[in-house]
Amino acid sequence: MPSRILIFTLLLASITSAHAIVIRHDTGYARYVASESMFPSVFWLEQRSNRKICVATLIDAQWALTAAHCVEETDLRAHIDRAGEYVVQIAGLMSGIDAVVMHPNYALRYDQDHANEEVDLALLHLSEPLAMPVPMSLYREQDELDRVATLLGWGFFGVGTTGIQSDDGRFRKANNRVTEANGRLRFDFDDPRQPQSRAVELEGLPGLGDSGGPALLQTEDGWRIAGVAIGEIAAASAPAGVQGLYGAVAIYERVSGHLDWIESVINAGVKVRDQLDNTHSED
Repeated sequence: MPSRILIFTLLLASITSAHAIVIRHDTGYARYVASESMFPSVFWLEQRSNRKICVATLIDAQWALTAAHCVEETDLRAHIDRAGEYVVQIAGLMSGIDAVVMHPNYALRYDQDHANEEVDLALLHLSEPLAMPVPMSLYREQDELDRVATLLGWGFFGVGTTGIQSDDGRFRKANNRVTEANGRLRFDFDDPRQPQSRAVELEGLPGLGDSGGPALLQTEDGWRIAGVAIGEIAAASAPAGVQGLYGAVAIYERVSGHLDWIESVINAGVKVRDQLDNTHSED
């Protein structure tokens, strides 16, 4: 199966898998460190040594939302095939994922002529419903543009002047402003040294390993998940292979644009095992 890297193009620019939190060079590292207990519905999917790969968010007592390419880049689906369940840790407790439902438009990932129609989302079904933690609610409004979101992940760390640097597996957060809200959400990594920079105080982007991670918006009723990290467009000035420099762009699937699909899967009592088998038969 081809690597997710350079799987599709967006606005004629190459996009790579979302990688971990990359921050401003002038703010200080400690302020970006996040507490897992503050976001108990957010969890990582796979760990290799210190490295944590891909993120998902619990959005229902028995369902979590992630990027579809995370199902391919981790051992999740293969392990379900072998053992029936894939074990993850949510809020400190072990839970089993027993099936995956991919968005039907994810099949377009191999068709470059229709790359912009791809929807890189997947729903993960837990074998048992969870009483805790409280699931993250979905953002339902269409007013994301120019709002400042909080981005979360455990992936590679770095700073905007040098790009991604290290992979210590620490949970971090960053803030960024939504600069485009069409089919997807776009976040620009602004250099605070530049005139008219719109960099926010804790400006940052997701890094390597942060695919599937949430973009959260604060509302009167608490946090809401507005986006799911799917990739990065490298800065125009970046040397080949260098990610996370100022000028890079993070791309998130826009949750408010896919509410019907998410809710149809959750509410219809879909036979997830049958759907999973159908997904396999199309591979």
